[in-house]
Amino acid sequence: MMQSKPLRYTMFGLLYFTQGTILSYFTALNALYLLSRGLTMTNVGIFSAIALVPFVIKIFLGMLSDRVNILGLGYRKPYILLGLAIQTLCLLIVPAIDPGSQYWLFVTLAFVLQLGMALYDTCTDGLALDTATEGERGTIQAFMVGGRAVGVIVTASVVGLLAQNVSWPAVFYLLAALTLLPLPFVLSIKEVERPAGRRFEWGAFSAFKRADVLAVSGVGLIAFLVIVGANQLVNPFLTERFGINLSTAGFFTTLWGIGVVAGGVLGGRLNDRAGGKRAILVSGGLSSLSLVLLALTGQILWAWPAVFFFGFAYGAYQASYFALAMRFTDPRIAAAMFSIIMAFTNVGQAIGLGLGGTIVDAIGYTWTLIGFAAVNLLVLPLLPAVFRRKP
Repeated sequence: MMQSKPLRYTMFGLLYFTQGTILSYFTALNALYLLSRGLTMTNVGIFSAIALVPFVIKIFLGMLSDRVNILGLGYRKPYILLGLAIQTLCLLIVPAIDPGSQYWLFVTLAFVLQLGMALYDTCTDGLALDTATEGERGTIQAFMVGGRAVGVIVTASVVGLLAQNVSWPAVFYLLAALTLLPLPFVLSIKEVERPAGRRFEWGAFSAFKRADVLAVSGVGLIAFLVIVGANQLVNPFLTERFGINLSTAGFFTTLWGIGVVAGGVLGGRLNDRAGGKRAILVSGGLSSLSLVLLALTGQILWAWPAVFFFGFAYGAYQASYFALAMRFTDPRIAAAMFSIIMAFTNVGQAIGLGLGGTIVDAIGYTWTLIGFAAVNLLVLPLLPAVFRRKP
């Protein structure tokens, strides 16, 4: 791959940045857009479920990328370009479709857009796995985690203001323009032919029979159950305890995002300099500590540093785990295997999101946050199996 390290790192950061802008829109603004067009929350729920299907099937997209070199252009580059093109085109078409009168056409367009994102997402991961040396995995993940967090910050602030003060079409056109930011960097890639040891082999999937691979997948499930499950509770918790308004909640989200960027840098550097085990222990410990401190926050003044600290721990934990997962990925099935390991984190997110709301109704925010901090300790018994040998 003919790129200097700074250009390569910037490319990975921008590819995750554009993911962050779209994911943030879907999680924060899309429901408001659909409701403004006369739809119901039932319509929003159906829409969200169908639109997320591509991220369930992206394992097969990764497998396709691992196996098929399109026209000799590479195993990753053409798929990334295709995914970006699909996302951009869909965003440009969105303003022409009224979800109120053309609901299923709008759902179909969203499905195609998410399919494009899932395609360049899994191929970006594959490209990182193809090109990263052992000593730079953490650095690459720091750029990825940080890039996505910056995308969330941009969407949470600028795009919200644009929707309120200009128009919804302006939102989609801006998101389309932001999708194009990584394009010059991706075009500069020149993939090299894979050596024999990195060519696709079905037999490589036998890695999932190994105890260390299953253990690292379990670590991801627990880690993301904790941080994602707790993250959805932060603004509701602050609203109940301090009565913050929507504007203040937006500022807290922005501060959290800044913390994620800083934490991603820490997690990446820890992995590269101190090793994966120490990075997981430190970042996991920080995440538990941050949740306890947040739960015990008694004044709004202290809520600001508590939210930043939680974002910092969140970013560090993510970057540390993603770098660890890269270490266990077989280069013969890089994109597919990484997608499967990430599927465990998605399961953890689903469990955390579901449990968090249910437990809050039963025991309140304080004990729920402390409970998530305690669940994090379940990572510890898995670590001896994860680090018993070099993958």
